[in-house]
Amino acid sequence: MKVTVKHIHSGIKHKDHEFFNNFIKFLQNELPLKEDITIMFLGNKKEGMSTGSRNNKHELKVLSKNRMNRDICRTLAHEWVHEHQFSVSNKEKGPDIGGPIEDEANSKAGSLVKTFEKVNPKKLPKMYE
Repeated sequence: MKVTVKHIHSGIKHKDHEFFNNFIKFLQNELPLKEDITIMFLGNKKEGMSTGSRNNKHELKVLSKNRMNRDICRTLAHEWVHEHQFSVSNKEKGPDIGGPIEDEANSKAGSLVKTFEKVNPKKLPKMYE
């Protein structure tokens, strides 16, 4: 499985790319995906997204400009969980608000962020930038 990362006016400094790449590797280890994916860190919202979205082309879009790194990671984890739900677990999309699919993505994303912080205590200050 290959991950392609794109920064489109993301607002993320080049020196911080490694931090997010480490988080992506963590997600790969914790919740492996089958399909190649593209992660787009965006400076502006695209077509109906809130702070993140996922589509059937295995693209994860994450609003990153002017957001705390921890919030960016949580959004990425949320969309990653959705990718896993649909492409690995073969679950069907439910409502955008509430319901088992969305509730699982919210819960698992929070757990993934906290676990990343616990196993990478030296990265904790970077989470709050």
